[in-house]
Amino acid sequence: MKEFREGLGRVFDVLGKILAILTLIVWILIIINQNFAFLPTQVADVLTVAKAWMLIGLVAVVGFEATIERNILIRIIFYLLLAVLIIFHFFPGTYDYLIGLVKH
Repeated sequence: MKEFREGLGRVFDVLGKILAILTLIVWILIIINQNFAFLPTQVADVLTVAKAWMLIGLVAVVGFEATIERNILIRIIFYLLLAVLIIFHFFPGTYDYLIGLVKH
């Protein structure tokens, strides 16, 4: 089991590095485009959406790598926090809906 976790840790390490570089490239393209406007509007919109999802992906991969050697409680806490992040990102009105339920 320890060898499996070490192998999986290496996979997450490589994925994290690749995703970090791609995220950096997307951010650079967005920043340069804000100054020089060389990309079509549709491409800039796609890059903006990709930036948000790439950041969530990067947080997930690095978090998986960091928690793979930890005990189950730490992993469950991380998984729950990641799930909350994804749910609130996917469904922006969820927070207002939940607060509305609590107020009634």
